[in-house]
Amino acid sequence: MQRRSLLTILPVVMLAPLFTGCGYNSMVTMDEQVASQWAQVENAYQRRADLIPNLVNTVKGYADFEQETLTRVIEARAQATSVNIQPDNLNPEALQQFEQAQEGLSSALSRLLVTVERYPELKANQNFLELQAQLEGTENRIAVERRRFNEVTQQYNSYIRRFPQLITAAIFGFEKKTYFEAAPGAEEVPTVEF
Repeated sequence: MQRRSLLTILPVVMLAPLFTGCGYNSMVTMDEQVASQWAQVENAYQRRADLIPNLVNTVKGYADFEQETLTRVIEARAQATSVNIQPDNLNPEALQQFEQAQEGLSSALSRLLVTVERYPELKANQNFLELQAQLEGTENRIAVERRRFNEVTQQYNSYIRRFPQLITAAIFGFEKKTYFEAAPGAEEVPTVEF
């Protein structure tokens, strides 16, 4: 009788470390960290989108300013804010669509700031200067939040690919997350012409 009990208990005792070390709870925690950091990335992009109407309104005050440039910024902002990604859908295609919309906005803002160079009164406007400084700070925040997102994503991806966690990840559907990557052509030095 005692031998039979021992044979019943022995497999449970041998498998207990496997189940306690499967990493499910750690995967949940790391997945939530990725989602939380993604929210921070979106928060930084939203701050930029919120600054743009004030910047456009300040620039609009200068009657001879190119209307086409302002229209492009407004349209790019609308496009960028219309692309939303849920943390559980951080796949390469969705992230690429998000990045393309944000890149379009960055490009339109760059054109706006270059065009401003031709308007000395606007460049001297205190509201414009403050908004420009806030926009530059926001671009730095975006870079920091993207870097942090990549860091927590790397930790998560590494964890779910290690043994024995890869078994648990496969069973419970934990999938690899996508990183932010540089836009195509970012490695090329831009040409500046005066």
